[in-house]
Amino acid sequence: MIGNQGGNQGLGSWPRRRARLSPGAVALSQGARELTYAELADRVDRWASALTRLGVRRGDRVAWLGANDIATFEAFFATTLLGAVFVPLNTRLAPVELRYLLEDCEPTVVVIGGGVDQLEGYSLSRMAELVEAADPLVDEPEVALDHPALILYTSGTTGKPKGAVLTHANLTWNTVNQLVQFDLHEPDRALCIAPLFHAVGLGQITLPTLLKGGRVEVVTKFDAGTILELIHRLRITSFSCVPTMLQLMAEHPSWPDVDLSSLEHVIYGGSSIKASVALEWLDRGVAVLQGYGMTEASPGVYMAVHDGATEHPTSIGVPHFFTDVAHRSDDGKVAEIELGGPGRELLIRGPHVFAGYWNRPDETNDSLVDEQWFRTGDVVRSDPDGWSYVVDRVKDVIISGGENIYPAEVEAVAVTFEGVRSAAVVGTPDERWGEVGVAFVEPFAGARIDEQALRRHFETHLARFKVPRDIEIVGELPRNATGKVLRSALRNNLRPSDSPRENK
Repeated sequence: MIGNQGGNQGLGSWPRRRARLSPGAVALSQGARELTYAELADRVDRWASALTRLGVRRGDRVAWLGANDIATFEAFFATTLLGAVFVPLNTRLAPVELRYLLEDCEPTVVVIGGGVDQLEGYSLSRMAELVEAADPLVDEPEVALDHPALILYTSGTTGKPKGAVLTHANLTWNTVNQLVQFDLHEPDRALCIAPLFHAVGLGQITLPTLLKGGRVEVVTKFDAGTILELIHRLRITSFSCVPTMLQLMAEHPSWPDVDLSSLEHVIYGGSSIKASVALEWLDRGVAVLQGYGMTEASPGVYMAVHDGATEHPTSIGVPHFFTDVAHRSDDGKVAEIELGGPGRELLIRGPHVFAGYWNRPDETNDSLVDEQWFRTGDVVRSDPDGWSYVVDRVKDVIISGGENIYPAEVEAVAVTFEGVRSAAVVGTPDERWGEVGVAFVEPFAGARIDEQALRRHFETHLARFKVPRDIEIVGELPRNATGKVLRSALRNNLRPSDSPRENK
């Protein structure tokens, strides 16, 4: 829409923030180090030349194991420049898990970042020597949009991790989707907080900012106080993260005094946010916008928009512009989403949806409906106004005595009880009911939870069949590197019930 939404403005004041793609502008920074776009282009060219000398060719894999670093971006862009495939690995995995991933993707080169010593590969210091000594790249191979660019391994909360193959087109269209939702410009300064082995680290905020000529401050490790200080000192305009990070920042002692006025876009995803945390940010004048997606979608599918975010603080928003969404009906067919209707499994398709799982054609086929709609495994409902909500994971639904129990609904009640910081509900086999729910509750530091009082709280707000049979108070819920609760770890601590519950 072309129009004047802010009163009459003279030509001298519009546009306020003109986008200028300048080679001399800072592209990446990390503490005292800064890299302009011209310098980044030179470094990428040298990295590509060095990788070529190590035998990397189009289609080969280059694995990266290390914390977020400017060098991560150099290696990523160089790998894709060659038509090879970048494979960032989760630094929190055990050596045996990392070896499984390496055996799966069979990289030509493994680059090892700082603080990692459990695998063999080229250290960053050794790569720096090779890069500095490299001659300019002579020939750039032809790379098409449908060529693989990235393999990201799914979190592996159930079963073995699978490598989602993202093409150049997938990454490009995801970036376009993000920029349709919110615009960015050269003066923008973003934080790259999420780990770059996760789709959010690259796909949300980071690549869109770099495409528009903005500056990205690379954060090696999340620390709530450090992030707040960076926002204040660097006048950060945007970042993406998981809800746990937003909560930790809002709980930090420096929270009341930090200047957040520069923030324009704060995107979060990975799990639902507590309404109280969203309101903490909203009360500071910051609209936190929930995005919903997954590795297989590069990752964006839905996102809240500024117009309506305050009124829908826990909604995932609306579908991205170049994303088709549908529901999977009870008979397994593709069905149109009924606004105001019940939640059903979400199906998606679009140019940003992955090319398939690495070397797993059967699992790729199993993930599709009608050969083109990807099964997200998430139950999503849409209100009459079009704003949508994730109800739960299909595989996490607890079927107890023929009734469906959605853990997210029970967890949402748990966190409204005084002293409860987080909660996770999983199913456990039960002789009589098939399955029953068990709630794992993480209290705030220093808080004491009265289990009987919490049970009464559940009974007041939930149908009897939804009330967890058992309540376990834990010091901390197990989470993966992106902040998601590892439900599989909780299930592994459970045994089948030998005392059926009688409150159906």
